[in-house]
Amino acid sequence: MGHQRDQRSGEVRVSILSRLREQVAVREPERADSGDGEQPPADRPAAWRRWLPLATAVAVAAAVLLASGTSPLDILRYAAYATLAVVLPGTLVFRALRRHPHTLVEDLAFGAAIGLVLELAGWALLSALDLRGVMWLWPALVYVPFLAVPQLRRHWWVRAYPARPSQAWSWTVAGAVSAFSLYLYGVFFSPNPILPDREDSTQFLDLPYQLSLAAEAKRNFPLDLPQVAGEPLHYHWFAFVHVAMGSLVGGIDLPVLTMRLMVLAVCALTTVLLAVVAWRVTGWALAGAVAAVLFAVIGEFDFVAAPWPPFGTQVTFVIWPSLSMTYSWALLVALIGAIADRIPRADGDSRIPAFGPGAWVMVALLALASSAAKASSLPVALGGLALAGAAVLVLRRRISWPIVALGAVVAAAQLFALAAVFAFKRYGLTTSPFANISGYWYGAGKNSLTQFLIIVAVFAAFLLRLQLRAAGILPLVWFRRGRLTPVQWFLLGGAVAGPAFFLLFTGYAATWFTRAGFPFSLVLSGWGYAMVVDRANLSRRGRALLAAFGAAFALVLTAIAWRWAPSSYPVRSSYGALLPTLLLAATLAAVAVVAGVAWRLAQRRWPALRGRGGAVLLTGVLLAGAPGLALDVRMSWGVPGGPYEEKVPVSAAQVEAARWVRDHSDPTDIVATNHHCTMPVYECDNYRTFWLSAYSERAVLVEGWSFAPRLQPNIWAPFWDQALLDLNERAFYEPTQAVLEELAREHGVRYLVAVRAVRPESPDLAALATLVYDNEKVAVYEIR
Repeated sequence: MGHQRDQRSGEVRVSILSRLREQVAVREPERADSGDGEQPPADRPAAWRRWLPLATAVAVAAAVLLASGTSPLDILRYAAYATLAVVLPGTLVFRALRRHPHTLVEDLAFGAAIGLVLELAGWALLSALDLRGVMWLWPALVYVPFLAVPQLRRHWWVRAYPARPSQAWSWTVAGAVSAFSLYLYGVFFSPNPILPDREDSTQFLDLPYQLSLAAEAKRNFPLDLPQVAGEPLHYHWFAFVHVAMGSLVGGIDLPVLTMRLMVLAVCALTTVLLAVVAWRVTGWALAGAVAAVLFAVIGEFDFVAAPWPPFGTQVTFVIWPSLSMTYSWALLVALIGAIADRIPRADGDSRIPAFGPGAWVMVALLALASSAAKASSLPVALGGLALAGAAVLVLRRRISWPIVALGAVVAAAQLFALAAVFAFKRYGLTTSPFANISGYWYGAGKNSLTQFLIIVAVFAAFLLRLQLRAAGILPLVWFRRGRLTPVQWFLLGGAVAGPAFFLLFTGYAATWFTRAGFPFSLVLSGWGYAMVVDRANLSRRGRALLAAFGAAFALVLTAIAWRWAPSSYPVRSSYGALLPTLLLAATLAAVAVVAGVAWRLAQRRWPALRGRGGAVLLTGVLLAGAPGLALDVRMSWGVPGGPYEEKVPVSAAQVEAARWVRDHSDPTDIVATNHHCTMPVYECDNYRTFWLSAYSERAVLVEGWSFAPRLQPNIWAPFWDQALLDLNERAFYEPTQAVLEELAREHGVRYLVAVRAVRPESPDLAALATLVYDNEKVAVYEIR
């Protein structure tokens, strides 16, 4: 074995230039380069070929946006805003912080993440000073010093990078971004117009709520609950600052941002960040390409096209109903890269030059931004650091003070968010081990053995459905014989902490921990895959055949699922919903066994197959979830508002009235309405209506209060201030001059918005207030 390895290393040294041109990232782990470094001038592709992957991804994204009703001017405005007010200032600061450059795409990706942090700071500063009218000037806080200080001017232009992504890497990442853009069109953009355009339009209930938070960020710091004017919002709201800034600075309508531009842009950024972070952390460019594909192309492992799957999801039904999760992933992936840079390296780790001491500033900035982007991010990162520190202590019998310091920084950021943003609220999160999955086995077994087997099957289904894309971790641990480096322990700790917290706590809020652990597992899985492919020592033709097999396998599996996957889960037993996953796994396992026997027999005729079956097997395992995103599109296509039950009616008439109020009021004006319940009836217990605060971009005295932090998790509770609610209702149904004067004087109410489908307003109201808008379904009165 040692002789073969030395011989192979010699071959690498002899043909290193040609192999760098040919491969994505196949290299010996101890080499200092990435396996895909800068190519010699004679081998460099023409400039137009280098930029063609990027141009293709941008063209696909633009085509998707245009096809879904986005104005070309809005696309250009957002591109200009993102470039000049996010990416460019962030890149300048990133270059000043990092000591050694690696690639241009890394500078821009990390720069975009740092830019989102700076955007938060600029918004907070100018909002606190009540200077929202000059919010467009915030990038000058970065530009001026980088123009005025001679030592900083060099960061405007980096003339040479030590590495350059290969065409294969660039096309893989661009293809992943393009595939995800098309997925977004099928699952979100096509079923959901930018503005509701029919009287029977419906929206998933979180969409207007997210829009209302973005509108709140345009006018308040810190944010209040838009549906109850003046009620503090103890919630992870940082994501909506980016939407607000796109409107304040870019001049783009908020619904265009929330329903189109932001979700596509941030998903693309997360995909690219995964690729560059995995490359940097592992030292293998191939690991980055694989991580990007696993995030943006491969879905959950299942064989059913139906809403509300078991155990939740990682990507499907997450990236558009939860802008906070989408936004937080970009920051978390960048944070993973910065933390890994400061963890002491060991034999087998990346040899890409470290960022340097400036990475400590990156960790602090990204941790602070992550803390209230999504509350689940930092606990999972702390879990990773805890495992890394414990591993160093047990295996090397010493304390790793850099890991301790990293934990202190991240813990401080988490404490800041808990105290200053969340006010130590738990949102219904309680400790109850296995409560989130025990329902699948409860009372299912007729005897102890049967019950035990069912419990094992439930855990197997959980791992298969949500964690199969992490399968590359297993060979990495095997190759290392369990003696991982501190960076690998950190990644493994984050990958395990996410699902572990999900199993430890109860409630829907626990699912976000699983998603926070997702990028950790993708980076480490990509690392393991790169090691497997490297050990297979494939030729260029072998790598091409492996890629062709992967593509063919994914397409065939997707075609079979598209044609024959059922549209509902079995419900005959408590574990019935898990049977499709288990049966699919058993079927593919049987196919793998037969293929393995055939492979062994084929080795007698073709000895070159020996030692390469593992790469084929792992490729198939990682791609087994390929139908996931396609099945999500299948069940969403042609269904207005999407196939999910948690939809609320939001009619075109309601939106028109709300936007009239927006156009004829000041941002500080308060609106009152008689519409509190999701359904158009007066008596109900489902107070989740958010359309008025969303589309008017104004705070409402009392709208739907179910999402108020003070009520969580009891979203069905009655309103806590009955006197205020009674005053609000009297203005519509028993109006007097005194009631209207109290609303205007004590609560700042300017407009009354009456929804007649709930209950027609009193005829006396027209004599006491001025009817300023009426489309027969919704009337707007101005208090005199």
